[in-house]
Amino acid sequence: MRTPKTEDPREQAKAVEQLSQSGASGIAIACSDANILTPAINKAVDLGTHVVCFDADAPKSKRFVYYGTDNVEFGRMMMKELAKEMNESGVIAMIAGNKNAPNLQLRVHAAIEELKKYPAMKLLPNGIYYHDEIPEKAADVVNRAQKANPQIGGWAFIGGWPLFMKEGINWEQGQTKIVAADALPSELKYIKSGHVQVLIAQECFSWGYQSVELLLQKTLMNQTPAEEFIDAPLTRVTKENLEEWSLKWTKWLFKEAVNR
Repeated sequence: MRTPKTEDPREQAKAVEQLSQSGASGIAIACSDANILTPAINKAVDLGTHVVCFDADAPKSKRFVYYGTDNVEFGRMMMKELAKEMNESGVIAMIAGNKNAPNLQLRVHAAIEELKKYPAMKLLPNGIYYHDEIPEKAADVVNRAQKANPQIGGWAFIGGWPLFMKEGINWEQGQTKIVAADALPSELKYIKSGHVQVLIAQECFSWGYQSVELLLQKTLMNQTPAEEFIDAPLTRVTKENLEEWSLKWTKWLFKEAVNR
C-alpha cells in the first residue's frame, strides 16, 4: 500500500514510478488527476508493470483495464433522485471535491445535464463547491454555504465527505434534502436520522478485490479482459433497504479482518 497521507496526484505518480522501478508486476490505482498520472502509468507499463485503474480512471494511459462506476450514470442517478425528493422544484447546490478528479467531474457534468430536464429546479449561482477531500473541510464548506444561502432546498454530494464524520451536517433533519455518493458505514446514520434521503452506493470492497483478481489474471495467466471498462454496480440506499445494505458491510469487514 502506497497511498499518500493526503490526496496528492504527484505523490501517487512518484509511488507508481518507484514501484515499477523496483520490479512490481502489477499496480492498482485510483487516479486523483489523470493528466498527472498518465505519464507515470505509461512509464510503468513500458517497464513491464501491469496497471489497473479502479474508481478513478486514466483513460488515455496504457493501463489495461478500468474497474469502477459509470460516473456519467452516477451523476444522472444522483440528480434524478434529488429531483424526486424535491418534487422537481427548488434551488440546489453541489459539493464536488477535487476539481481535477476525472471521476468527480464526470458526475458533475452528468448531473448538470440531467438537471436541465427539470425546469423548476435551479442550480444556485456559483453553487458547485470544490474543496479538499477532507471530511472536516467538506463539512465546513457545505454548512457555511447552507447558512449563507438558506434558499438551498437540496444538495447533491458528488462525494460523501461531510458524512464521513460525526455531526457533519448542522441543520435540522428534513430541512434540506440530500442525495449523496457512497454508503459507507459512517454515512448510514444520516439515513437513519433523516438528514440524508438517498445514498448512491458503490461496492467499494469489490474495487480492491476485483482489481487484484484482474492483476493476477493478467500477470500469471496473461489474460486481458474483453473490454477496457468493467462496470461496477450502483445501489440506491434508503431507509427501506438500510438494514440489508448494512449486512453487506458486516460481511465485507469480516472478510477484511480474517484476511489480515
